[in-house]
Amino acid sequence: MYEPSAVLVTGVQAAGKSTVGRLLAERFEYSAFIEGDDMWRLIVRGRVDMSPDPDPEAIRQFELRLKHGAMLVDSLVDAGFTAVHADLVFEGFLRQYIAWVRSRPLRVIVLAPSVHAVVEREKRRGSNAYGDWITAYGGLEGAVREFHRSLQLTPRVGLWIDSSDQSPEQTVDEIIARWDEALIPADGLL
Repeated sequence: MYEPSAVLVTGVQAAGKSTVGRLLAERFEYSAFIEGDDMWRLIVRGRVDMSPDPDPEAIRQFELRLKHGAMLVDSLVDAGFTAVHADLVFEGFLRQYIAWVRSRPLRVIVLAPSVHAVVEREKRRGSNAYGDWITAYGGLEGAVREFHRSLQLTPRVGLWIDSSDQSPEQTVDEIIARWDEALIPADGLL
């Protein structure tokens, strides 16, 4: 468990990716944490954000964000660290991400709390993470349901955890207990 590893923590917005990812990284003697929002903030002018009907430029920039996150993961693993990357990686983007990360072992953890749990977490956070989706899908619950649909279209690889009734610490404990279930095959094929 303590060899340098690449780890992706993904899930819908307000699933706990950042909190769980950072707590997970803290469990290793040599580790690093890569926050997807930090990768998003790299583009300071000309940024085009994803939306319910994304512009091709938004998709290109999102792919760039994931690709550079994967490159940073590889650099950190090469330097002897377990690199935990937390970001939104769904559907076909997960296949692409797995191909970009050349480091092995690679583990994927998908946080999949219920729609109700995510809605409650988002309300407590007081953020606007679902922004344009709230308008497009008739409110916060509709927006979260839409993200859950994207999650269901994601390849069922790695370790999927329903963290609805867990604290972040309990989720990390479960990840550690089920560590090898998160492994992606060495050839990366899904």
